[in-house]
Amino acid sequence: MSILIDRTKCVGCGKCHDVCPGTLIKIDADKKAYIKYPKDCWGCTSCIKECPVYAIKFYLGADMGGRGSLVHTEKDGDIIRWITERFDGETVEIKINQKESNKY
Repeated sequence: MSILIDRTKCVGCGKCHDVCPGTLIKIDADKKAYIKYPKDCWGCTSCIKECPVYAIKFYLGADMGGRGSLVHTEKDGDIIRWITERFDGETVEIKINQKESNKY
């Protein structure tokens, strides 16, 4: 499991760095986030949920059945959209209302 950080989109807010439980995300001299050892990523996805500019994606490798798909989130009010970009080009989206996520 690992994440991919698009440094061209990163705005240097540091939110991903602050929430990473493994302290794996670092900030460079240009205030851009990076992960030095991607293989050590726990796959908690905390960073992708906090990134305000959607610069971080989670890699779903073959070991997870993802076959190279990438996942990121986008927020719209109380709705979090989990967007999967599949290896074949198809996009799948799941919408979750944060206020109702613990309802069941």
